[in-house]
Amino acid sequence: MGQLFGTDGVRGVAGRELTAGLAMALAAAAANVLGASQPAHGTAGSRQRPFAVVGRDPRASGEFLEAAVVAGLAASGVDVVRLGVIPTPAVAHLTAALGAEFGVMLSASHNPAPDNGIKFFARGGVKLPDAVEDEIEARLAGRNGQVLEGGRLLSEGLGRAAMASQDLVSQGPAGVPAAGFGRVTDAPGQGERYIAHLLSTVESRPGAPGEPLAGLRVVVDCAHGAASRYAPDLLRRAGAEVIAIGADPDGLNINAGCGSTSLQALSAAVAAASADAGIAHDGDADRCLAVDAAGRVVDGDQILAVLAIALKAEGRLAGDTVVATVMSNLGFRHAMRAAGIEVVQTPVGDRNLIAAMLDGKFVLGGEQSGHIIMLDHATTGDGMLTGLHLLAEVARQHRPLADLVSVMTRYPQVLINVPGVDKALVMSAPSLTDAVARAEAELGDTGRVLVRPSGTEPAVRVMVEAQDAGQAERLATRLADAIEELG
Repeated sequence: MGQLFGTDGVRGVAGRELTAGLAMALAAAAANVLGASQPAHGTAGSRQRPFAVVGRDPRASGEFLEAAVVAGLAASGVDVVRLGVIPTPAVAHLTAALGAEFGVMLSASHNPAPDNGIKFFARGGVKLPDAVEDEIEARLAGRNGQVLEGGRLLSEGLGRAAMASQDLVSQGPAGVPAAGFGRVTDAPGQGERYIAHLLSTVESRPGAPGEPLAGLRVVVDCAHGAASRYAPDLLRRAGAEVIAIGADPDGLNINAGCGSTSLQALSAAVAAASADAGIAHDGDADRCLAVDAAGRVVDGDQILAVLAIALKAEGRLAGDTVVATVMSNLGFRHAMRAAGIEVVQTPVGDRNLIAAMLDGKFVLGGEQSGHIIMLDHATTGDGMLTGLHLLAEVARQHRPLADLVSVMTRYPQVLINVPGVDKALVMSAPSLTDAVARAEAELGDTGRVLVRPSGTEPAVRVMVEAQDAGQAERLATRLADAIEELG
């Protein structure tokens, strides 16, 4: 990937790195790349132009960034269906369901309110391959007269690109597109199509009643984000008694002391309501974490274990295999082995999970952070879908959530981030190799060591798992000290 696109779209501080000018120029570049495949006769009856769906989370900067993106698309001859505030996975689903050439989501996910981001989905609601992101960057760079090398944007990150994009805005439109300017339609009601789709995935399951969550009392924390309007409604319509928290977005409070990055409020609310479980989403609802009736955290590995075992029991776990990243807990791997389920391991990042799932024709994968991908029902991680299926298992089996997740013993895991180091030098140092080998020898089969360079910053990350938390802390600190000495 180039310098604009990160692991999940283009992100930055809104108004500083991610400006209206950059958003408009990036949208125009994306229109030229992603809309180019639209046949002239129009696949949807009389449609002559490509069209895109655009959604956003409720952060305040999304309003001006949405306007900029829509302007860039319409000026480039793309019809726009504006979905309003809606979860990221809903944009992915509706891109496919409405037959759009591509989808755009404005969100910085779990980041604080000052940040924002632009994510693109290709036809069918799938994330863009690296080569397509590079092509968009190259198109953006070419329109701004910057130097290209190997199709990559040579700039000093988002700030430089933001300044360069102002040139494009000041030049005005390049002309009238051959098929005319795009038209803009507001369609906030399309969220109902998404909710109906989610409900259909559990109502059709073997043994599921008409209200698959009937009898459950649930707290859902919407992170004052895109799920605020949708998640409580989804769970109520599935039959649960629902208490919603973090569901009053004001544009500035997204992810602030709530949601999947801060579970204390959810744990307290579950206890206060004597609820059966709690579900937590992040700002754009592509993640799901949970807490049990006692307020104990249930992470993405535990959720993945429950779903994998349930799918295997129903004969619907393709290849009796689940896909997880290198950061998945050792306890997850042991639980899967005990259940007769193979684990395919990938680098960190949901795009790596999806690639491995598509390659192996697997249907379930996920990350410890709560990105769970159920390819039978979605093209990307979907927090609301995940929460719905997790709770449906609780109701179907008539067992507490704590009982379900007891299939997995979570090993103590210590993570240390060592910043400001030369990643290439550190990772090639024989002394670090020796230090890792000594730690692995001490742990034997009772733990695991992972040292990896960060993909987003000049840092090396150390992870040690062990049955004993003190041992994990001691070994992780020793490795972090060795990395700091190497510099």
